Amino acid sequence: MEKVQGEMEIERWERSEEISEAEKKVIQETWSRVYANCEDVGVSILIRLFVNFPSAKQYFSQFKHMEDPLEMERSLQLRKHAQRVMGAINSVVENLDDPEKVSSVLALVGKAHALKHKVEPIYFKKLTGVMLEVIAEAYGNDFTPEAHGAWTKMRTLIYTHVTAAYKEAGWVSYPSATL
Repeated sequence: MEKVQGEMEIERWERSEEISEAEKKVIQETWSRVYANCEDVGVSILIRLFVNFPSAKQYFSQFKHMEDPLEMERSLQLRKHAQRVMGAINSVVENLDDPEKVSSVLALVGKAHALKHKVEPIYFKKLTGVMLEVIAEAYGNDFTPEAHGAWTKMRTLIYTHVTAAYKEAGWVSYPSATL
């Protein structure tokens, strides 16, 4: 029974639901407020990721031994990576009406992380979950149930496209770990 449920969870995550026009608008409106503070929000997302999932630090030689969130916050390398993460998400949000552009941006991210950085794809599920938590906490007034639903679809869209790039790149270690 448990295995079947796990397989259904994986299948659900690998299938992206269509984001409606109204949901795109909600995502873009919410994101415009988030992106106005992109550096701070990006750093908060990465620090939360590393605190909640310390194994994620193994992929970052510059700050993998940092335990203190304040030390992480001061890390120039972490800040630079946070800017890249937020920039990629911004490209996706700005191009929600252009599925080919979204696919292209996320394929580049996925292939780089699969081939160059050798990051397990499960970390994208973890990262996008943390992203939603941080945005919901920091922008609670804007993060209505409607916005949460739209961003949940966005999270799945990101994960679906990134993992498709992993598969296309021939990623062999594709664990069925769940959150």
